Amino acid sequence: MGNQIQKRDLIRVFVKGGIISPGDLLKIVLTAEELGASHVHFGSRQDILFPVAEKKRDTLETTFRSIQTQYDSEEEGFQNVVSSYTALDVMASTSWLAPHMYHYILDTFEYQPSIKINIVDPAQSMVPLFTGQVNFVASENENYWYCYIRRSDQDNGLWKCPKLIYSYDLVKLAHYIEQQQLLDCADNWDILWEKIEATVQLNTIRITHDLKMPSDPFPYYEGMNRMNDGKYWLGLYWRNNRYDISFLKVMCLLCQETKIGKISLTPWKSFLIKGIDRSERITWEKLLGKFGLNVRHSSLELNWHLPVLNEDALSLKNFLVRALDKQDISTYGLTFTVKSGPQILFTTVVIERNEQDENWMNDTYNILYAKDFNPNNAEYLYYAKDVRKEILPALMIEVSRMYYEQMDTSGAIFNKDNADEKKVKLIYQCPNCLTVYDEQFGDPEQQVKKGTLFMMLPDDYSCSVCGSPKSTFIERAGEN
Repeated sequence: MGNQIQKRDLIRVFVKGGIISPGDLLKIVLTAEELGASHVHFGSRQDILFPVAEKKRDTLETTFRSIQTQYDSEEEGFQNVVSSYTALDVMASTSWLAPHMYHYILDTFEYQPSIKINIVDPAQSMVPLFTGQVNFVASENENYWYCYIRRSDQDNGLWKCPKLIYSYDLVKLAHYIEQQQLLDCADNWDILWEKIEATVQLNTIRITHDLKMPSDPFPYYEGMNRMNDGKYWLGLYWRNNRYDISFLKVMCLLCQETKIGKISLTPWKSFLIKGIDRSERITWEKLLGKFGLNVRHSSLELNWHLPVLNEDALSLKNFLVRALDKQDISTYGLTFTVKSGPQILFTTVVIERNEQDENWMNDTYNILYAKDFNPNNAEYLYYAKDVRKEILPALMIEVSRMYYEQMDTSGAIFNKDNADEKKVKLIYQCPNCLTVYDEQFGDPEQQVKKGTLFMMLPDDYSCSVCGSPKSTFIERAGEN
């Protein structure tokens, strides 16, 4: 244990909004290699982390100045700005929030924040909305954003700003909050907001509609998937979050050769490559085969958030995945966290360790789930307390069943805006050939019985006509 790398030993490289060019990623991985690393990690705030040999730490400043990249060698000294750019072309999005809008807004953040800032689209469910201290969430009004304040990782409460903020003023508000250290001293944000409006020149409008939370299930974000324009996006994930530099170097060069402009990092310690031309698909598949990469993990394996470099948490996750996999259960739409200290939760199910001694084998655990199984809720409910490790798989199966049972089994949802709670039937449509999956009829060609919920279809389900994966299907309102 004496030589084991700790999180505090890692260098954190900031990738603003999780958006990086292949050329810049190549510079970073070459720098990491020069500083003694053989692999890199990805963090939950879309940053890049890697260990540095002790004898090379005194060259850090010179090395990073040469590639003009911001980094932090002190744990939690500065923070990366998180965005939902990675969900574009993968999930539904707010109509006005195009790629250039993300770039314009992120470019206004010319300083390196020391507070956590999120810039997110509520139409998607891949990037959590409220894991920052200052959370800007896109509204239905073009170029205007809701603002939600959270004081710290230990604070579950969110304060909602009474006005919508203009896109290019987000940086003004965030910078002022940081400069004045308002997160440390503010007790009454309603009063404080009056002072902010009087001091900072902000373009605001009043709120006319409540924020609509994401309704889509958590997406399958791995493997080769078709985009609406006929090109493909590739999601890559390593279960141990150790991405070999040897692979990343070749991958970046292939991106440049095939004119891939951007790589986007997710908060799930993975990354997406978008815009792969159909003619280049075989080339990419050969690259994956050359390095022996598996790109079809189950949702049960994929949808976890673990602390970086926490071997005990990884070991617990592996135990649970193996145990649950033997039961052949579906966890599509569910996400999981192994919680080992103060952190903002953003998954539907949480396994919380009750520390008793240094050996995790002797610990007990609590199981929590987000209220209404909505991971953007700040409220978590206990399902079980003080249970042994061996009991966790059976209890997690119960929680997953509860998740599916709380859905409307007719495949309908309630329209909350209708006072009569009129039922709206949902169908799921392939975006490429427009084939519809209707839960009422199932899919006889693939032996899917009538009444089978879309959620319950296996992860490898694909369109009966064109073969597009389940993850690309779009939820739509159908006729009753």
